[in-house]
Amino acid sequence: MNRPAPVEITYECMRFLITHNPTNSQLAKFTEELKSFGVQTLVRVCDATYDKTPVEKEGIEVLVMHFSLL
Repeated sequence: MNRPAPVEITYECMRFLITHNPTNSQLAKFTEELKSFGVQTLVRVCDATYDKTPVEKEGIEVLVMHFSLL
């Protein structure tokens, strides 16, 4: 399945990278992409579709912050 490219948003001194939610089979490529953007913290806002352990092993902190649309 084709996934949209990540979108980087900069606001003052903050940078945000909006990405798709990968699956475990896509995780190695996804992690490399995060590293290429210099990501240090990943905030998960949707249901988990992958194991966060490999991402954390690459030195990227994973935070879970679900939100409700209602």
